[in-house]
Amino acid sequence: MKEIELSAGTVAYEDTGGDGPTVVLLHGLMMDASLWDGTVAGLSAGHRCLAPTLPLGAHLHAMRADADLSLLGAARLVAEFLDRLDLRDVTLVGNDTGGALVQLLIGDGDRAARVGRVVLVSCEAFDNYPARVTGTTLALAGRLSPRLFGLFMQQMRLRAVRRLPIAFGWLTKRGDAATRRWTRPVMTRQGIRRDAVRTLQAADADARRLAEAAGTLRSFDRPALVVWAAGDRVMPPEHGRRLAALLPQGRPAEIADSRTLVPLDQPERLALAIREFVPARRR
Repeated sequence: MKEIELSAGTVAYEDTGGDGPTVVLLHGLMMDASLWDGTVAGLSAGHRCLAPTLPLGAHLHAMRADADLSLLGAARLVAEFLDRLDLRDVTLVGNDTGGALVQLLIGDGDRAARVGRVVLVSCEAFDNYPARVTGTTLALAGRLSPRLFGLFMQQMRLRAVRRLPIAFGWLTKRGDAATRRWTRPVMTRQGIRRDAVRTLQAADADARRLAEAAGTLRSFDRPALVVWAAGDRVMPPEHGRRLAALLPQGRPAEIADSRTLVPLDQPERLALAIREFVPARRR
């Protein structure tokens, strides 16, 4: 685990190193970079993989009081991360809300200059933010004070609650250990609760920005892969097809036996799809 000081605060990230093609992987709300552990294991032999833990509710360090913790602010923080590490020709991968960040970033003019291709994996798009019952419940809880939000999240200690559709039940079949770990920061640290609430309170404005971002996707004329979980109940498969059609070089793919969090449910299959899309450099 490495750390970098950015304008919003200290951001932790994983970096496998190496001289292969650079892949930067973005997680969603109430998650951290460990979402990608299985997929990175399948990529790291031929690719340099970087996975930042963004300030989306499961991060390690509380952000500065004046930091923009909206989704647009997080997308700009990703662009700053790419700049500070001087990453070029990046393959930017996003799952769940991480895919929304990818869309916001590539539609934001010069901030997309370091992005060579994108992979959108079962993610929020168009009018689906916050995403259906799961995201809507979280956004409603975000209207509470940080203290009350922390109390609300205490129920996530129970596996039965985490497996409900209003929590992580429709997001992953096999990732309960990860979801338990992700909910710990907001239950134990005041600064993280404060940051999470600030992000959730920006949901209405972020929903408008994400809907508007769809109109900018046609300007991203670079390779794009749109991978969707077959039968996803949170991120409509129709949205995956629409995204692939909007992106000039977009192509769709589908992964069976998975819910929204494909990196948890089918990490090997996702790694294979990314490897085929971004082959390792020949030595």
